[in-house]
Parts: sequence; structure tokens; C-alpha cells
Amino acid sequence: MKGKKIILGVTGSIAAYKAAVLTRLLVKEGAEVKVIMTESAKDFITPLTLSTLSKHPVLSQFVKNEAGEWNNHVDLGLWADAMVIAPASANTLAKMAHGECDNLLLAVYLSARCPVFVAPAMDLDMLKHPSTQKNLQSLQGYGNHTIAPGHGELASGLVGTGRMAEPEEIVAQPTESIIKKKKKA
Repeated sequence: MKGKKIILGVTGSIAAYKAAVLTRLLVKEGAEVKVIMTESAKDFITPLTLSTLSKHPVLSQFVKNEAGEWNNHVDLGLWADAMVIAPASANTLAKMAHGECDNLLLAVYLSARCPVFVAPAMDLDMLKHPSTQKNLQSLQGYGNHTIAPGHGELASGLVGTGRMAEPEEIVAQPTESIIKKKKKA
């Protein structure tokens, strides 16, 4: 991961707290990490936490300031060696699968030329729902990589599959992809 550029997308899910550990692990591996949060992700973890760990400002809006500067989604999409969306909520997965673009994270996703990894996080019935399964299949059909959710106790109190993969598992996915890419070169 040393010297690789990673965009970490964080969406509105209770699992967003794991984004702090994920950011720390990516940076520890030598990656440069830029975090893009959806507005609902801010209800679960603060931008200050993630900007401190990533050593970059957290992005969430197209417009940076009153002077008209903006966060260029195309430049961000071209900058990254890999994009990791963790947690990936059912809402964000649906929007990605259907090409919707109502926030900065989705605009960067649609502009990205790098491998994209999604780590779903939701309650078991949401994950099992046919529409969610179809959305995941669509995303895989577009060439995205799914990092399978784990089994265990969920925020609802139910037990089942839907927990976001642990940060260590997530870091291993783009690392393996980047290593395979180097061997082909």
C-alpha cells in the first residue's frame, strides 16, 4: 500500500465508527487516504476524527467555501488507485447500482477509473432483500468488488449476516488487488 492513493467513502450506518480504525490501518500501511463522507455519515462519526487520522480534510460537499472553490469529483476519481466504500449502506448501494449522483461520494464513484470495493453494512433483512441482492449483483457486474459482510450481533439486536467486515479484512482487499496489478505490469 505504500504510496498508494485511497479514497475512503463513509456512508450513514452505525458501522461508520469502524471507519476510524480503517483509516488508521490504511495510513499505517503507507497509503495516502482522502475521506469522503455522506451527510448522514456525520450522524455516526465526526469529520474531525477522520481528518485527524487521514491527515487530510474530510470532503462531503461539492463547494469548499464561499469563494466558489470546489471539490472536483473528476480529479478525485482520477487521483485514486483504489476506492473503498465502508460502510456501504443499502441506500448508497442502490444509488450506485442505478447511477444516481446526488452527493460528492456518488459523483466521485461515477468518475473513478480505479478498482472500487464496497463493504456492505446493514441489518440482515435489508441485506437479504431481493432489491439489495440485485443491486449488489449489478455493482459486481460493473466490475466492483464486494467485501462480504460478517455474521454476528447487529445494531438491531438481531443476530445474522450484515455486519460490516472488520477493518483488517477490508484493508486486505485493495492491497491484494494492487499487488496482483503490479505482478501483471
